[in-house]
Amino acid sequence: MSFSPVPHYTFRELLDVSPEFLKELGVKFLMVDLDNTVAAYNEHEPAENISQWVAVMKENGVELFIVSNSLKKRRVAAFAKSLGISYINGASKPSPKGVIKAMAAAGFNADNTALVGDQVYTDTLAANRAGIVSIVVRPRRFTNPFLAFRYAMEAPFRAACKSKAL
Repeated sequence: MSFSPVPHYTFRELLDVSPEFLKELGVKFLMVDLDNTVAAYNEHEPAENISQWVAVMKENGVELFIVSNSLKKRRVAAFAKSLGISYINGASKPSPKGVIKAMAAAGFNADNTALVGDQVYTDTLAANRAGIVSIVVRPRRFTNPFLAFRYAMEAPFRAACKSKAL
């Protein structure tokens, strides 16, 4: 387990994370953050390209699971149901507890698991602390000045990532 805020991999967006890339890493279980990774904060249903990406992942044997810090259970549940995947809300990232709980619920371990999210201080730290592959993507949408500031503060850690696919 590492307390490093540097992600293992960086991609432009969630859709760029491919089943082939995950297969090379031995990843069979991919946890995804919801807010600004799967959907912008103001989106109430998955975009068509996200639904297609989920279908491709499933066709290639990758099990998906939403791990969200959101306390809006209805929103998280609605996205998970629409995409046909399981979820945990209130995951308390950067604590690894929600990540570990999701792995246990799905029957996977750290050797074949990754987490992809848009925030270094929550998603990347939670993944690294849980001993799994961390993948960071650019946020789907900047919705307020606080988030723009936060992403700017994360820039050095994103830049320190040695495996960029931007």
